[in-house]
Amino acid sequence: MQSDNLKKPMEKADILLEVLPYIKRFYDKTIVIKYGGHAMGDDNLKEMFAMDVVMMKYIGINPVIVHGGGPQIGAFLKKLGKDSKFVRGMRVTDEETMDIVEMVLTGKVNKEIVGLINNHGGRAVGLSGKDGNIIEAEKYLLSAEKAKDTPPEIIDIGMVGRVRKVNSGLIESLIADGFIPVIAPTGAGDEGETYNINADIVAGEVAAALGAEKLILLTDVEGILDGKDRLINSINNVEADELIEDGTISGGMYPKVKCCIKALRKGVGKTHIIDGRLDHAILLEIFTDSGIGTEVVKD
Repeated sequence: MQSDNLKKPMEKADILLEVLPYIKRFYDKTIVIKYGGHAMGDDNLKEMFAMDVVMMKYIGINPVIVHGGGPQIGAFLKKLGKDSKFVRGMRVTDEETMDIVEMVLTGKVNKEIVGLINNHGGRAVGLSGKDGNIIEAEKYLLSAEKAKDTPPEIIDIGMVGRVRKVNSGLIESLIADGFIPVIAPTGAGDEGETYNINADIVAGEVAAALGAEKLILLTDVEGILDGKDRLINSINNVEADELIEDGTISGGMYPKVKCCIKALRKGVGKTHIIDGRLDHAILLEIFTDSGIGTEVVKD
């Protein structure tokens, strides 16, 4: 019979044995994580995120982080007395604003994440999409339907870009050398100009270029909800497209789901939209049968 003082150690041993199949399954696999939302703004969650990433690396998984920074950019612009303007959810980015965006994303947010991971025993390296020409970008123009049977209106929102190509060589070299890449979502145009790019889109394109096993998007909601606001645990790309068509998936969830569908079509194994407000959200998704949030898989 086990004594009471052995009960807790035995429970811990059982937990370790439960995660062993997942460690074996994902050993030496790459998992791309888009880090953003509340998980970036809460000090306790930031520490947990860093610990989770370091644990992944120590057990043989290769995490790659792509981060956002919208609230931090907005706060800095406000300090400078500059208003944040948005069109259809996208920040209007003139040249002056782009300088601030680049400074905040690559000089402040990126280095904070790197520092947190390194403080917990990891070996993180901060990058922007311009380093090693990782992200080749081009200008993104919004198109808005004006009326039926008329050409759409083209809206120029400044230095906002789209990913044209991901050159993954530098990222792969860092992974092979035992580092954890942390990437700010900026890219370089043909003339060396900097573009601000949606972090979800960058994460999806990086995952595809690396042939990642998983793409995980941290959000501020449970996951994808059905028409009755119930969490959908698993959905395939065809079903997701249908929910987009009927308007069930809309608003801020729309670009995330489209990002997942595109990543799957480009060869990413599985994609996940999970609630980054939960303690150790990444570990709960990777190392449990049920997972959390919504997995989007290929049909």
